[in-house]
Order: sequence, then C-alpha cells, then structure tokens
Amino acid sequence: MLRIAVCSKDFKRVTGHAGQASNWLLFEIPEEGAPSVAQVSLAKAQRFHHFKDDGPHPLDGISALIAISAGESFLRRMRQGGIDAVLTAETDPHKAVHDYLAAQLSPPRPRPIGELVCRLRDTFSEH
Repeated sequence: MLRIAVCSKDFKRVTGHAGQASNWLLFEIPEEGAPSVAQVSLAKAQRFHHFKDDGPHPLDGISALIAISAGESFLRRMRQGGIDAVLTAETDPHKAVHDYLAAQLSPPRPRPIGELVCRLRDTFSEH
C-alpha cells in the first residue's frame, strides 16, 4: 500500500507551511481496489517542526508528502527519512495525488517573499 500525505489546512485544498501544518489528508492507495482518504489533525507536538522523533507519529509510513510550500531544511529532513517531499502549485488534493502518481505534478510557483520567510524560520529551527 502506498501512503501519501497532503498538507491541507481546510481539508479541501493543498496548502503550504508543511513543517508547521496541523491538518493533513492521508491517501492510502492499495495495489488493488479503491484508494481511501482520511483527515489527520496533528497536535502541536506532532507537527513536523516540533516533533522530536521520539515515538510513533500519525503519518508514519508515508512514502510521499505534497505541499504548496515548505522550508528547505524540512524538505531535506523528509528526504533523509525516505519520504519523497514535493512542492506543487496544484491546489486540488485529489488531482495532486493523481498527478504525482503519473509523474506529472505541476511545479511550485515562485515565492520570493515566502522563500525568504521560510529560510529565516529555518535559521532559528532546530531541524
């Protein structure tokens, strides 16, 4: 089974700030049969920015993560953990997962100010 987490503040659209995000859509795609989608809400201590890797996590076992934005250190940390962390401009979660699986996910939009804010946050983050 393939598990893909999609950052979604409102459970309707793909959103950003993945390291600080508390709401996620978890897509579970079996080899056969229909995929399922669950809403996952993380407590502050479980948000990736705060999580200490000292126990189980509600999104353990994901192989990919999709978001609109995330800091470079967050993306690096996910990739070091074997998670394909990708950014996109696509806002529809179902289309984002479909396009990811088809290797056709749209690239993220340039965010000069947003990237600067993420880099500043990364400077003071322990991740």
